[in-house]
Amino acid sequence: MEKRALLYEGKAKKLYETDVENTLWVEYKDDATAFNGEKKEVLVGKGKLNNEISSLLFQKLHEEGINNHFVDRLSETEQAVKKTTIVPLEVVVRNIVAGSLHRRTGIEEGTEVDRPVVEFYYKDDELGDPLINDDHIRLLQAASPVQVKDMKQVAEHVNETLKKHFSDHGLLLVDFKIEFGTTEDGKLLLSDEISPDTCRLWDKETRQKFDKDLFRYGIGSLQEGYTEILQRLGGAAHG
Repeated sequence: MEKRALLYEGKAKKLYETDVENTLWVEYKDDATAFNGEKKEVLVGKGKLNNEISSLLFQKLHEEGINNHFVDRLSETEQAVKKTTIVPLEVVVRNIVAGSLHRRTGIEEGTEVDRPVVEFYYKDDELGDPLINDDHIRLLQAASPVQVKDMKQVAEHVNETLKKHFSDHGLLLVDFKIEFGTTEDGKLLLSDEISPDTCRLWDKETRQKFDKDLFRYGIGSLQEGYTEILQRLGGAAHG
């Protein structure tokens, strides 16, 4: 497979065309951002870690019957994915109160919820990716009611699968964000990435944080946290 023209560059990844039909080439960057890009830094090795972790997790989901866009890991920082048109929504699933859920509700951080909280955010940098409900989604024509229902079902299945998978490796899945795309024939497909950039992950016993909050709030080394996650999942650590 041959890498061709750059299609898009986001905060954490670059996306390229390839010579294979309906297949794209993703390059993970070392850039770290927080607070909608207000905090930025280059953290050497971050791209390698996220690429390997995301590859492992997409493969795990595929084994559990959850279709996704992942095709193959091409190098330390690159992977091949199926081409999709991204739905302009972020789906967030929360198992433990943290982050914006704590700030919005006043519920103490670390409180376990009795059932997962599923939220939708509208992907718009100028608006700050606002939290929206089903009526807003319909008003914005961001997705059809059937797509919203399907995204919720897949998100809940992903949550059940990854909660157990992380727990088996001594980690708590606090919350996570996923995105979906539509294929050329209109099918909804889990896309983007699943990594410590998009998941809050704590040690099951001590509740030590190993995710992007380390960078977001300046409370530790992001590379060390991500390396710990990769090692627990059985991947190779990068220096």
